[in-house]
Amino acid sequence: MATIYTHQGENIRKTWFLMAGFLVMVIAVGYGVAWYLGNPIILYVAIAFALLMNVGSYWFSDTLVIKMTGAKPLDMHNPQYREVQRIAENLAITAGIPMPKMYVVHDPSPNAFATGRDPQHAAVAVTSGILDLLDRNELEGVLAHEFSHVGNRDMLVATVAVVLAGFVAIVADMLMRAALFGGGNNDNRNPVVLIIGIVGIILAPIAAQLIHLAISRKREYLADASGVLLTRYPEGLASALEKISGHARPMERASHATAHLFISDPFAEGNKRSIGQKVSGLFQTHPPAHDRIRRLREM
Repeated sequence: MATIYTHQGENIRKTWFLMAGFLVMVIAVGYGVAWYLGNPIILYVAIAFALLMNVGSYWFSDTLVIKMTGAKPLDMHNPQYREVQRIAENLAITAGIPMPKMYVVHDPSPNAFATGRDPQHAAVAVTSGILDLLDRNELEGVLAHEFSHVGNRDMLVATVAVVLAGFVAIVADMLMRAALFGGGNNDNRNPVVLIIGIVGIILAPIAAQLIHLAISRKREYLADASGVLLTRYPEGLASALEKISGHARPMERASHATAHLFISDPFAEGNKRSIGQKVSGLFQTHPPAHDRIRRLREM
């Protein structure tokens, strides 16, 4: 039977799999370019770069996510933020984890996320919109959900995926520019470079999506259930998800690279389904809110 501990172990294995897959991909591309240009130095550079990216994605991913989302530390002079801090401290004690660093994202869209490589280096952020929308019990339910991600070590694989998916997107953009505008004289452009660029443009988004698919949506259900174990009040989180889905709007600094970190789809608008949801449920970063609410109210 699956337990929290087997889930934690699975997340650690997924993280190593992502990092190893990324290493192989970059080395393969480096080898291909080095072979084509007859310059072995390119391969060595690719290996060094891949190793550097893997180390960076593990050690500094939480800092990168905080900067990408524009999150700021809570100002303890603000009574609203002091209440958030008190709730968080109580939940950390209940969950038996170190107190995460708490942040706020100044955005009217109601949302929250957790990041960090382990419970000792965790950070939890809430938007100003969610603080204005939810009452204390609902906010406690949301924070319990995020603290469960910390305790379940969901953040490790999710945060590493942010960095690697972001890198894939950057490479895709570079390949596109090289294919379309590179080479100076367009008439003398190497057709091989053009083909590589086009292939990269096609495959890079798919690779990025595969990284996201490695982040199972089941972790959201597990965090919902684990959060309820902390609060002993399923209705708090159920009511919060109901309000969040009803008042959702695209976040000002929404990014597909970080979308799976949030408690709710940062691209959603009200109860409308996002484009990804309309195309296929397979590509959703989050399970349907109504299904999560139903499960919570059946507890």
